Amino acid sequence: MIRSGKRSVLGIQVDMIDYDGAVQSILQGARNHEPLSVSALAVHGLMLGVFDREQRYRLNSLNLLVPDGQPIRWALNWLHGSGLTDRVYGPNLTLAVCRRAEEEQLPVYFYGATPEILALLTKNLLRMFPRLILAGTRSSKFRKLTSEEKEEIVADIRGTGTSIVFVGLGCPRQEVWAYEFRDALCCPVIAVGAALPFIAGTIAQAPTWMQDRGLEWLFRLRTEPRRLWRRYLLLNPAFLALLLLQAIGVIRFSNAGKMPAQELLYG
Repeated sequence: MIRSGKRSVLGIQVDMIDYDGAVQSILQGARNHEPLSVSALAVHGLMLGVFDREQRYRLNSLNLLVPDGQPIRWALNWLHGSGLTDRVYGPNLTLAVCRRAEEEQLPVYFYGATPEILALLTKNLLRMFPRLILAGTRSSKFRKLTSEEKEEIVADIRGTGTSIVFVGLGCPRQEVWAYEFRDALCCPVIAVGAALPFIAGTIAQAPTWMQDRGLEWLFRLRTEPRRLWRRYLLLNPAFLALLLLQAIGVIRFSNAGKMPAQELLYG
């Protein structure tokens, strides 16, 4: 198990951690009913924090930022000698946590996506983990929430007695959600990206050989070019260029962000 603390990648404090370390941290928080904010971070999410000081503050305030993308893992190995042999991929992390939650009978809750995706997700998870306790699900409103709606969501989730909340709102909304709800929910809150539709089977995942070589972005760009071309064709080269500048010491990226002036209340 690797769990060696946080290191800066372009000013974002990413954890040098593997699946075992991440699952162990999440399960410990669930058993103890402790707030624990987690995000499975890929290049897109990291770069939003590089260019937006308020988002950098949010990301660096989360308890765990696990290296979801292969390029993030490579950066940790290159810059900090982390020795990570695999990334901590959001969908796989979700399944690993659900497997342990089933064993320990810790209830789980899913927030985000659409009712149709959540129904398929529930069906598939219960087929894989028949004894998993699903405390509840709630679909996204796909808009900003009011303060009253936030309070109602918190009351609903806490009322289910859940031990772990998975959030799938897309980046950066899910990281904002994890940051803004983390203290109100006395349990781990895990932002897992596209894990919900992937596990539901509504979006195809890249083949393993592409994932292992850091080419998942190419697969997703081919399947959703109009939505994703800016993300991958602009941010990926910028990430590589800035990473090189950090590695050779030309730029020293600050970890300091700017405390958000107000809640965004994405939901």
